[in-house]
Amino acid sequence: MLSFWERDELLEYDFIVVGGGIVGLSTSIELKEQNPSASVLLLEAGMFPTGASTKNAGFACFGSLTEILSDLEKLSPSEVQDLVALRSEGLQRLRNRLGDETIDYLNFGGYELLSESQLGALDRIDEVNELLKPVLNHKVYQIDPDIRRFGFDEARVKAMVFNPFEGQIHSGKMMKSLQQKTSQLGVNIITGVKVEGFEETSGQVNVHLEYTKFSCAKLAICTNAFTKDLVPDLELNPGRGVVLVTKPIDGLRIKGTYHYEEGYYYFRNYQDRVIFGGGRNLDIAGEASTDFQIRDLIKDKLVSDLETLILPNQAFDVDHIWAGIMAFGPNKQPILKQVSNNVFAGVRLGGMGVAIGSKLGYDLASKMLA
Repeated sequence: MLSFWERDELLEYDFIVVGGGIVGLSTSIELKEQNPSASVLLLEAGMFPTGASTKNAGFACFGSLTEILSDLEKLSPSEVQDLVALRSEGLQRLRNRLGDETIDYLNFGGYELLSESQLGALDRIDEVNELLKPVLNHKVYQIDPDIRRFGFDEARVKAMVFNPFEGQIHSGKMMKSLQQKTSQLGVNIITGVKVEGFEETSGQVNVHLEYTKFSCAKLAICTNAFTKDLVPDLELNPGRGVVLVTKPIDGLRIKGTYHYEEGYYYFRNYQDRVIFGGGRNLDIAGEASTDFQIRDLIKDKLVSDLETLILPNQAFDVDHIWAGIMAFGPNKQPILKQVSNNVFAGVRLGGMGVAIGSKLGYDLASKMLA
């Protein structure tokens, strides 16, 4: 039962944001920075963001050569340019907002490991570099001739491509800093509450929880993979990502971020540990789930590749393994949409939330305030 004081002061807002991940926090920050007098409420179902914002591997998510080539099969060249610009601008906005030291941003660059069957991608490096030059004013991809220095399995790694734009962050520190920034601006954050639905009437949106409801002038939905619970007709599917971290390894040779098989597998160093994730491509349909279960099919593949490809002839122990839930569509373009008169959505980040989340939050807030 609510008190008079709660009903009088705590239930009505100018803006409500549902989802406390990167996009939800960024949207809340932008709403307050662009309209300081506005009252803003952020609602998050979990104790921490439930999907992928604190459950990723801590990549800046710029994208590898074969990922860009895959994007070109689904999007026009100009759309791919726009997508890369979105990643670049979003990452820079995040870094400017929080500071590199705060989020442990390190720019050691990124490497893509190519197998024998993927060597044809090297023939298109100049084409891709030319495509991205207007966006980044830089030669993005280049062949790295020293494929032996990291100790990878030479029978499987036939070439490496270097990308100077890829970096790594500490996802926990990033999210903690975003939450602190959001609170400092006066956004009311409530965690551990699940939104069950909403209704729009007479220029007002009512947001329903189990025991009460909030109301606002405009609502932002930033729930990524879980969005179909609230907006069933949006074109997106969940995709589970499994990540593990090793215990510290003496003499670890890798430093930076690494991808292979069109980005379906990704690993990096964190100090003297390896953080390694992926394997969703082993069963795309089976991993299209919002269940945080870790299947032996994926776990066994990750451990096997650590043993045979990444750390051959080197002892290691797995310290921890977890799962996060991302959202995907027919291509890597996110959804930024006005769902109805006063309801908006910024979702489907395609596994690139660290890179594009801050820019998507800016665009979503600007759309709501227009």
